[in-house]
Amino acid sequence: MIGGVIDTNILLYAANKDCREHIKAREFLTEECDKSQFFLTEGICYEFLRVATHQRVFATPLRSDEAVSFLSTMIEMPNITVLSATFRHWKTLSEVLKELHFPSGNLFFDIHTAALMFEHGVSVIYTADADFFQFSELQLINPLSL
Repeated sequence: MIGGVIDTNILLYAANKDCREHIKAREFLTEECDKSQFFLTEGICYEFLRVATHQRVFATPLRSDEAVSFLSTMIEMPNITVLSATFRHWKTLSEVLKELHFPSGNLFFDIHTAALMFEHGVSVIYTADADFFQFSELQLINPLSL
């Protein structure tokens, strides 16, 4: 399997045992994350913390220490890197925005993720979020359907 960015939804499914996607997402992380280079972004990490601990999203949300522990385990793996913006970020973001028809609202979270990916030369994202199809240069892989 080729490496790439692991999106928030895959992390959420893997961390929350109440999700029907839990087993598949957990298997993906445990079986694949030590075989290739994978990436997270700071935004993905914080979105994971926001959603995983939210009582309106999950019947049994994680406590903040559980959510941080889950992420820490991922981040401490030798082949996981957290992508951050560089001096090229705003130029890359401008280029991404030119290719979208009507970027607005919540899509900016995915736009930020895509811009970081382009900035760092990463073209694969493991996600169940169809919004990423708007970025024609990205290869989407849904590990839940493998």
